[in-house]
Amino acid sequence: MFNNKSILITGGTGSFGQHFVRFLFNKYNPRRVAIYSRDELKQFEMQQEFNSAEMRYFIGDVRDRERLTMAMRGVDYVVHAAAMKQVPAAEYNPMECVKTNIYGAENVVHAALAHNVEKVIALSTDKAANPINLYGATKLCSDKIFTAANNLAGAHRTVFSVVRYGNVVGSRGSVVPFFKKLIDDGADHLPITHEHMTRFWITLSEGVHFVLKSFQRMHGGEIFVPKIPSIRIIDLAKAMAPELPHKIIGIRPGEKLHEVMCPKDDSHLTIEFNDHFVIKPGIKFFSCNSEFTTNDLNEKGRHVMPGFEYNSAENPIFLSIPEIIKYNNSKEI
Repeated sequence: MFNNKSILITGGTGSFGQHFVRFLFNKYNPRRVAIYSRDELKQFEMQQEFNSAEMRYFIGDVRDRERLTMAMRGVDYVVHAAAMKQVPAAEYNPMECVKTNIYGAENVVHAALAHNVEKVIALSTDKAANPINLYGATKLCSDKIFTAANNLAGAHRTVFSVVRYGNVVGSRGSVVPFFKKLIDDGADHLPITHEHMTRFWITLSEGVHFVLKSFQRMHGGEIFVPKIPSIRIIDLAKAMAPELPHKIIGIRPGEKLHEVMCPKDDSHLTIEFNDHFVIKPGIKFFSCNSEFTTNDLNEKGRHVMPGFEYNSAENPIFLSIPEIIKYNNSKEI
């Protein structure tokens, strides 16, 4: 579906964006791939690898609707990956997080509608489910904005959906490179926020594949959630440095002990498929009567039981220490 298509990725110089672009050129023949981001150095560095005639680079911020609208001319598909993601930074700089994650989401919607973009997928996070930190709260707002945008579309062909998943192995700012730097610098211990903390775990490759599949599956308005394993943070530390002791330092501002991707309060909206869940919209769409139990690939799902919750602590799939090592070393696309 991406052959001879124009794709724009906001925040495209990040870990996800670079893997997404690499996969696109390995498997498809896109007409154009546009990177929209605000860091010219990261764009320069990315151009050293991705410099084909099909590539375009736009310096711009998702807060700037006019620039974003200009960049979206002639685009068929949009992946909205730009966000302020660091939980403590968001707690200390709340309005900066709001401007990027909420106002930026609204700008993406308006720019996509202005140019009759075909499909838009916004990347979300497990922290948007039952949020306790500002980052999660802003991403929940973003999810709602993209869901409701399907009613704004009217006669436009544009449809909007959301992909929500957990911690990405090795992405910038995540715990794996943080632990790795400590180990490389000769640390005498690894800091652990809480001995019982768990997280969902996904590789960049798995995240890219899931987003691409969601483009094929989407009706518009749904939140796609992959079935992925959990890890215990203390097991991650043991996998990366079995010889180093641990020091419990306490949970950081805005941090959860466990993460949720399908909240219990949304169980009446949650549909289970073979390898993923769909949280269907709680609002009605004027242009779509789908019940979301069958997607555009003709895969069929079923409603979960009342009170069902998909969280990292009760996940039936936990990675062992050897499996964590394998995940952390995964480079496949």
